[in-house]
Order: sequence, then structure tokens, then C-alpha cells
Amino acid sequence: MIRTNRTVDTVVIRTALPVEAEAVAQLHARARSTYYPDGLPDDGHDWRARWREAIERPDGHVLCAVRDSRLVGIASFRTPEDASGETVKLFQFHVDPDQWRSGIGTALHSACVEQWRADGRRTAVLDVHVDNERAQAFYAGRGWVPDPENPPAEGDHHLFLRYSVPGE
Repeated sequence: MIRTNRTVDTVVIRTALPVEAEAVAQLHARARSTYYPDGLPDDGHDWRARWREAIERPDGHVLCAVRDSRLVGIASFRTPEDASGETVKLFQFHVDPDQWRSGIGTALHSACVEQWRADGRRTAVLDVHVDNERAQAFYAGRGWVPDPENPPAEGDHHLFLRYSVPGE
């Protein structure tokens, strides 16, 4: 019997590259479309251009998860303009729906937390769509809680969550 060495089921998390903006935008659209009951709305944004800008921002991070040479997860974060340097905002966090419940989200979240800790962040914030119960459960399972400083306004389509970045 001939045996070969090969790596199976490896996820690599790394910084996204500008050339990957189109693939990132496509993954973003696939993931977002799952929590809009009437289909993904046309918000008028050129998401490929917006992702390229996010990837190229010197004050931000876009991490991607790659499995078998395929982009399967993305996370974008930076310090919000109106926050202290100890706070980071997770602007986007998506896993390809075909890869849900495979550990990619957990690995990507852990990589974010590791980066936040290395950058001296103490608090992370995000907002999540009210209809995205799956994401809300994911975040709750990792210690995110409703942000007491940002309760949702009546009719708001987002919930605001807060995370205490653990120290070393």
C-alpha cells in the first residue's frame, strides 16, 4: 500500500490581500443573504470597493480564514472614530454558509481576540442584525453581552454587543 502525507481540514487565518476583495465581497453577500427574510436588499454599496478599502486601511485589520485554498471566513475590525484606543469594533464577521458549524467561526474569533490582546484592546463592540439569531447565539457563546451604553432604539434593526478582551 502506498501512503502519502497530506494535510486534511486545515484552516489558515491570515491578513486579507487587496486582490481578494472580490472573493471577500462574494462571501459577505452569501453570508448576509441568510438572515434577510425577504432577500438581500440592494443597499447601493459597491462592496468589492468597500472591502478593498477596508483591506488597505492602515488603521484596520481584515483577517480571512482559508481552507483548501478557498476563502471561507472574514473578519474586519478597527478602532471606531468616537472610541478610546482601548476599544475595537468588529465591523464585519462572516463565515461561508457552506462551512457553518465546522469550527471556522471559532478559529476566526480566537484570532481576532489574539490580535486585540496584542494591540492592547480591552473592549470590543459590534452590532448584529436583529434577525440574525444564529450569529447572536454564536457571539453569546463566546462571551459577548448586550452593550449597556448602546441599548437598541425602537425600530432599530441591530443589537449592540460588548466583549471584554481577556488579559494575558
